[in-house]
Amino acid sequence: MDSAGFESATKRHAVCIPCPAQSHIGAMLKLAKLLHHKGFHISFVNTEFNHRRLARAQGPEFENGTLSDFQFLTIPDGLPPSNADAIQDVSKLSDSVRNYMVGPFSDLLSSLGSNPSVPPVTCIVSDGFMTFTTSPAASKFGIPLIHSFSIPGSALMAVKQLRALVEKGLAPLSDESQLMNGHGNTPIDWIPGMKNMRLHDIPHYFRITGSDDTLFNFTVDIGDKIGKATATIIHTFEALEPDVLHALSSMIPRVYAVGPLHLMINQITREKSFASKHIECNLLKENNECLHWLDSKEPKSVIYVNFGSVAFMTHQQLVEFAMGLANSNQCFLWILRPDAVNGDKANLPGEFVEETRERGFLSGWCPQERVLCHPSIGGFLTHCGWNSTIESLSAGVPMLCWPSFGDQLTNCKCICDDWGVGLEMDGSVKRDEVERLVRELMEGEVGKKMRSKAMEWRKMAEEAVGENGSSSMNLEKLLDEVLSK
Repeated sequence: MDSAGFESATKRHAVCIPCPAQSHIGAMLKLAKLLHHKGFHISFVNTEFNHRRLARAQGPEFENGTLSDFQFLTIPDGLPPSNADAIQDVSKLSDSVRNYMVGPFSDLLSSLGSNPSVPPVTCIVSDGFMTFTTSPAASKFGIPLIHSFSIPGSALMAVKQLRALVEKGLAPLSDESQLMNGHGNTPIDWIPGMKNMRLHDIPHYFRITGSDDTLFNFTVDIGDKIGKATATIIHTFEALEPDVLHALSSMIPRVYAVGPLHLMINQITREKSFASKHIECNLLKENNECLHWLDSKEPKSVIYVNFGSVAFMTHQQLVEFAMGLANSNQCFLWILRPDAVNGDKANLPGEFVEETRERGFLSGWCPQERVLCHPSIGGFLTHCGWNSTIESLSAGVPMLCWPSFGDQLTNCKCICDDWGVGLEMDGSVKRDEVERLVRELMEGEVGKKMRSKAMEWRKMAEEAVGENGSSSMNLEKLLDEVLSK
């Protein structure tokens, strides 16, 4: 065997497969880049649909810029063809993950196993929400399975409670209006490591009507399967969630808190050996012009508004957000996807455009990590997706919270009640409340206290990814205890 063949045979090979959504893909890519930096051959598996979106957003450099030991592979998702940049139906995707993708993924593993030019696969690093696809394939080929969750430990623990909600008669709801009139304040006081939880704070999947609902049952079953892997990586850090991580570690074998992932990437960006730093996974093309606009603004004077890559709003909510921002008299950077309004174009009121021309900037997408770290940013109006939340904490930026689904409800509770860095906004959206909360965040005493607390979390996040920080050490433990075996 020549030296190249020996190196291929001995090099560790991780197959990384995210859930087919922007936030999950981004978090998995960062983890894959960390593993690549540690010497792994990486096979990164997207659906064909998302790979095409990725190639369009990243341009020619994406297809031409991959490395010989960091390859992008694809599997079909089994869904009918759809608009090139449409957001796919989550319920149909969940059904496909459970019932369709395991065949194509198994075929991909088989082809890798018969390919002499790549090392034998030594582990599968699977998004925890892809376990119906990856667990059967891992068992078939005898490959260790690592779950990676791009949600915090608190949301993961809450997902594990969904079956208990069913057994206690609290889920599923026959009508979402049941959460009104105080029902949403029903205490949920049995969750290990979590205090002062209400029904309202549990991930939204329990709200879906009908016990045979695809997404509801999918998520309940995910909760049952959380511990069915060799190890579990959670994108968080120990100082942020000590109680819930301790509780999860008593329920799940080998739990590793590794994050914030973007700060861990930043730690190694300057190293010459960081060969994969140019590889990105944004499904939407980023606009950097907003950074130049931010350069012209005073420190802490701009509120950043972004509701993520999949959240929708009604046209009326769009108008109320717009007029609330206008009436607040604050500078703002608003990231507004073309498809942000469900079933309609995101047309803003003419009076809003005219009134905010000098102090507002609108953009279709942006490099969020760089925006949040810009000195002009003083607050973040967010949907509370976990990537946005942990990036905001890492930048020391307090939040206005408008959660709508999934783990966002649990994240919002933690942001506001447990971590002291946020204010929750009513889901219906009224311009007067938007105006009041934006002013409070940017100019009020409560906003100043939250900004101070956010800076404390920023320091702790930076400590976690330091050379002897908890996340850095947990990654090394994962490598030594699991991935090197």
